[in-house]
Amino acid sequence: MSELDPSVQREIDALGIPHEVLDCNPEWADTDVFCANYDIPRENAANTILVAAKTEPRQYVACLVTATMKLDVNHKISKLIGIKRLSFASAEETKELTGQLIGGVTVFGLPESIPLYIDERVMEREYVIVGGGNRSTKVKLAPAELRKLPRASVADIAVPRQ
Repeated sequence: MSELDPSVQREIDALGIPHEVLDCNPEWADTDVFCANYDIPRENAANTILVAAKTEPRQYVACLVTATMKLDVNHKISKLIGIKRLSFASAEETKELTGQLIGGVTVFGLPESIPLYIDERVMEREYVIVGGGNRSTKVKLAPAELRKLPRASVADIAVPRQ
């Protein structure tokens, strides 16, 4: 049985969030491969994406969207946070800032300075699966539990994938 990243487990425990830890072959951690190999509907798989402002000092926001949706960085996120020039944080930036690898990035254990925006469609699911802070685990939980996260806001931040 794999274990969640320690910072992820600490935050889940501190917030009293009921959850299930799912083992994941690290080779299958990326969402599409994970869903295909573990028979998980893509609308129940939620990706945490780090967005960076292209201004100095660098500012970051974390966003959670289901795999069926595409984060709308240039319009919805830009308007929401009032910064026009944004980009996706690189894998290196994400690792440096969160301590988490792409394929395992999660809403839990993020630095306190990073606000979290959860797409409203995530909240409509019966359950969601998010990263475990590493590529060998995932966390299954009821979306309503995400409201316990400090710095979390629910908003319309995504558009359907084409």
